[in-house]
Amino acid sequence: MAVDLFAGIPVNDYAAALDWYERLLGSPPVFVPNDTEAVWELAEHRYVYIEHCPGHAGHALHTVFVDDLDTRIARISDRGLEPTSRETYANGARKVTYRDPDGNEVGFGGAAL
Repeated sequence: MAVDLFAGIPVNDYAAALDWYERLLGSPPVFVPNDTEAVWELAEHRYVYIEHCPGHAGHALHTVFVDDLDTRIARISDRGLEPTSRETYANGARKVTYRDPDGNEVGFGGAAL
């Protein structure tokens, strides 16, 4: 079974969010379908997008599991963003969380060291 995923993140200030997500994800969007949305492909058929939705921003909660957590966090730091929290769970799994200017949460998780 094929699975495609589009995970949306509502934002108040599209231009500010576009800049922030480019720094978080390390690239410009793969496509911009209109003046109020931008889309990044995280993996084949798995996308995250921002959309200008005043009044709805700040409620998104997304976690992406990656193989290269430490490298990814270091690269994001090089682009000027720092996590708001870091967690290690009882099973050794780790999660590093970022919050965009609207308060939306994007976390990156990975296995124990």
